Amino acid sequence: MKKSENFFEKVYVVARKIPFGRVTNYGAIAKYLGAARSARMVGWAMNNSHNQEIEVPAHRVVNRKGLLTGKHHFDGTNLMQQLLENEGIVVIDNQIQNLDEVFWNPSEELK
Repeated sequence: MKKSENFFEKVYVVARKIPFGRVTNYGAIAKYLGAARSARMVGWAMNNSHNQEIEVPAHRVVNRKGLLTGKHHFDGTNLMQQLLENEGIVVIDNQIQNLDEVFWNPSEELK
């Protein structure tokens, strides 16, 4: 297994723990994994997550401002937004509106 694949798997383990109705960001996952400067690599993992045998809720991972920057990696124009809205998250103009309320920080939640 390549080092990047191993990192990706660690990302998927964390992403699978994000609760229904909550979101986190790429940087928060990277920081939790001890790779604070690897937010972009977390994004790459999310882009590749549709290839996993066990589902990864990639729609719950957004950028630090709550923008749905990964939405073009989902089938359908607004699928990422629809999945979030189905969980009660308010999205307007591709941005989560109540980010502080729904933000899940793995460094605090997975002690």
